[in-house]
Amino acid sequence: MSAPTTESQTTSRPEDNKAVPLRHPGRWIAAAIVLGLLAWFIISAAGNSAYEWSTFGQYLFDTRILAAAGHTILMTILAMALGVILGALIAVMRMSPNPVLQGVSWLFLWVFRGTPVYVQLMFWGLLGSIYQGINAGFVHIDLQQALSNMFLLAVVGLGLNEAAYMAEIVRAGIQAVPEGQSEASKALGMTWSQNMRRTVLPQAMRIIIPPTGNEFISLLKTTSLVVVVPYAAELFGRATDISNSIFKPVPLLLVAATWYLVITSVLMVGQYYLEKYYSRGSSRTVTTRQLAALADAEGALPRNVTVADTAESN
Repeated sequence: MSAPTTESQTTSRPEDNKAVPLRHPGRWIAAAIVLGLLAWFIISAAGNSAYEWSTFGQYLFDTRILAAAGHTILMTILAMALGVILGALIAVMRMSPNPVLQGVSWLFLWVFRGTPVYVQLMFWGLLGSIYQGINAGFVHIDLQQALSNMFLLAVVGLGLNEAAYMAEIVRAGIQAVPEGQSEASKALGMTWSQNMRRTVLPQAMRIIIPPTGNEFISLLKTTSLVVVVPYAAELFGRATDISNSIFKPVPLLLVAATWYLVITSVLMVGQYYLEKYYSRGSSRTVTTRQLAALADAEGALPRNVTVADTAESN
């Protein structure tokens, strides 16, 4: 007696659907409008005599402007270094089990994050009229010379303000590292400093670097407020002094803005490569065969995967 006929157990794979990309005419219309407005602004600005482009070109590479740009960069680097060092210390104090250290760090953050940086810089400029020296009874320290150095006061004012923000950035980066990493380091016999240097900080830097780069760029632009200290040898202050002497504020403002753009562009490129360096390990390269296996298993291509164009996939 013959077995009943059944349908074939093997089925052929259905043909892939031919996906037709959606058309987005609104995007092209919006892009055309934006490009049209940009072209209109450039053409109108080029022909507007109020910008005084000849004066702009005359002072763009003026030695006083170049020196002021150097002072601005130096002030930014020193203030950021002070902010990073002090911010890391405040972050450790904030995470300390000691209630006194926690209270001091919280008070610091409350004061410097709760008041405008413009007000803080004005206070630092008036510090010389408030304190002339420190009298400890057996010794007297004269502060007149230090408090008359406006560059130093500007760096300290910017650095302390930046430290309040860097403390939260560092604390967030450290706390983002799983506690199991530190426990594993302790099990291997590492000390606290070795654990922080070899385990916690390398992983936390991936989170700390992007906002730190943004803070550095923001600090560069905040240096324009130190004229209230008063310190006028930085970029904006020097451009303002020159514009007041020749009664042409618009082209000198354009000169200052151009140099700010140039410096921040260089910093943004450096930030990109620094982030790329510390993001190693967050993405992985696979072959075409591995990519197909991942796509079949997960249903979609993971975002942290790139394909290696090698003969290994054959």
